[in-house]
Amino acid sequence: MKKLELIREISRKTQLTQTQASEALETTLNIIKSALSKKEEVKLVGFGSFKVATRKERTGVNPRTKEPITIPTTEVAKFVPGKELREVVNTAPKTGTSKNTTTKNPPPKNTKK
Repeated sequence: MKKLELIREISRKTQLTQTQASEALETTLNIIKSALSKKEEVKLVGFGSFKVATRKERTGVNPRTKEPITIPTTEVAKFVPGKELREVVNTAPKTGTSKNTTTKNPPPKNTKK
């Protein structure tokens, strides 16, 4: 779902105009960004938590030169799903878009010569 689709769905379910729904979503996202910029955790009970995590310094490889490089410590936004969200996701019907393309009974190979 894209942002515009989310705005339309919010508008439809709340009877807000799309402009009002867009403003509400933008305000919510800005509040979350502001809290994260202050290293504050944002907890939405049942949905999940947004927090700032620190990635340790590590060694990587420059793909062009194959030389080892040091990747510095950095802070990243992290989302941890809550229990209710995990349960909803894990009980959602499968859509058949699995990347696993192997089958139990593959079609027979063409043996014509």
